[in-house]
Amino acid sequence: MTWRIDIDCVELMKAGIFALLLCLFFSPVRTFANPYLPKVGEKTLSMRISTCAVSGGFVHLYTALDNGLFDKYGMKFENIFIRGSGPNLSALSGDEVQFTYCAADATIPGMAAGIDAKIVASPLVKLPYVLVTQKEIRRPEELKGKSLGIARAGDLSDRLSRAVVRKLGLPANAVTIRPIGGSQGERYQAMAAGIVQGVIITPPLDVRAKNEGFNVLYRLVDLNLPFIYSSLHTSHRMLRERPEIVQRMVAAFAEIIHFVEKNPEKAKASIAKAMRTKDQEALQSAYDVYAREILDRTMVVPGKAVAEAVDLARESGTVIRRKPEDIYDNGFVFNLEKSGFLKEIWGSENYKR
Repeated sequence: MTWRIDIDCVELMKAGIFALLLCLFFSPVRTFANPYLPKVGEKTLSMRISTCAVSGGFVHLYTALDNGLFDKYGMKFENIFIRGSGPNLSALSGDEVQFTYCAADATIPGMAAGIDAKIVASPLVKLPYVLVTQKEIRRPEELKGKSLGIARAGDLSDRLSRAVVRKLGLPANAVTIRPIGGSQGERYQAMAAGIVQGVIITPPLDVRAKNEGFNVLYRLVDLNLPFIYSSLHTSHRMLRERPEIVQRMVAAFAEIIHFVEKNPEKAKASIAKAMRTKDQEALQSAYDVYAREILDRTMVVPGKAVAEAVDLARESGTVIRRKPEDIYDNGFVFNLEKSGFLKEIWGSENYKR
């Protein structure tokens, strides 16, 4: 009897092994190997990446730095804050930093004028800005005779403020555009103190403004202007001498976008750290806007928007020395799709939403 039981067990084991092998044979095998990872034993690269502001719009970079997401790609970054797009482009062209993460609409005039830099990926491609005003200004017409605070003449805050004034149907001379310098937060404080009566800001400052009783008078997404927000820039030198590192960086950003979307709490923690706020409503607002609403998972730089931004810069008096197509390079993001990398990251989800 014991011998018979042993024979039955052996037969069952054979059947089980056969079924397992059959299952493995007919099951799809994932053979994708990430082509953008460093080679085994390759030394970690130490580089610098600059940012031109402190903004929730840089949530992807902040989250990557806080969670070591560049390590997988063999890169370590020191984040350098350099106020303003011009100084950032100068640092980039002088190889003081190897990458810059900044609103492209702020940097395009400088690149069009001839500064050595290119945009290689654009994760955020819509206007997140809002116009906030003092408590007594509730309607557009009440802006007449008042002033809007900007960083400096000719910069992005200036161009957007003037565009809002036109959109609201106010005469150009009805509202004073006043350069007061400073960051968004500092300009907001100037508005709160009555130095100016309105400023253009981005989330999560809009939530703070509402909570403190100020008015969100206009959302600039309604301007329907072509706009390119947070974008990855690099220099001609990097493109010429180290294109494989640029490609690796673009691939890392694609994976970072997925990480931020799937890990909202970690992303909000990084925004909280950068913005020095614990306001959960503000953090959620920033996450919703930058990780979802204005996100383009493909990171393709919209050429039409670049061309229109160059035209606007020309109309504003910028001497244009470069064609729009010389300001950006979509080859690196296109490679991600061709290699199947984006499809591998997102799986059954649509990365072209």
